[in-house]
Amino acid sequence: MSDQAIANTSDSRRRMLAKMPAFCSVLGGLALPGAGLMMSGPAAAANAREGADYRVLQTQAPLESTDRIDVLGFFWFGCPHCFTLEPALKAWAARLPADVAFRKVHVPWRDQLQQLYYSLEAINKLALLDKVFEAIHKDKVSLQTSQQIAEWIARQGVDAKSFQDAFDSFGVRTRMKRAAQLAEAYRLEGVPAIGVAGKYLTAPSMAGSNQQALAVADELLAIERRNRRSAKS
Repeated sequence: MSDQAIANTSDSRRRMLAKMPAFCSVLGGLALPGAGLMMSGPAAAANAREGADYRVLQTQAPLESTDRIDVLGFFWFGCPHCFTLEPALKAWAARLPADVAFRKVHVPWRDQLQQLYYSLEAINKLALLDKVFEAIHKDKVSLQTSQQIAEWIARQGVDAKSFQDAFDSFGVRTRMKRAAQLAEAYRLEGVPAIGVAGKYLTAPSMAGSNQQALAVADELLAIERRNRRSAKS
């Protein structure tokens, strides 16, 4: 591929990321069957189909962990389907074994919600994650501007200066940039989505439901474990 073709592809991907609120509605809408159901046990076998239930990345995405398997939960606070998935995703992540490193990645969009997420992460206040989702999707609170965010944060009993310092910090900007790089590397086209080992991507819109997407993620973890065992033998 020529340098110009690569540049055009990258520009196209950036334009797609800029339009992702629409993709959240379109792609996420396919995940509604069973979307609100919690799983009481481990996800059932999905018999995942490459190209349908998940896809394999053409290029390895960056990894944070070398000794454990990276799993990324891509989301946007403003996405109703991410809100619907969150309880099941949280329960699933809590059951992951020690060889898995799970973390959430807030995608970059046209609002400041990504900055809010990484600011909460920076001051160890991610316990407020559910409250942010509920404020947006249940209480219809607007958190589009820094002023609205500051006012809402103050009502949660968070120290205003600590939060503002984080909100304006280089560290938070760096985390936001890293999240954008990961979204680009995984060739993300919608949320919610789950990235595994820098190699695979699945989503409720691909697998057919929230539960099935988590089951596919379990299968991808099993595939990665087998690959790692084979590489060591």
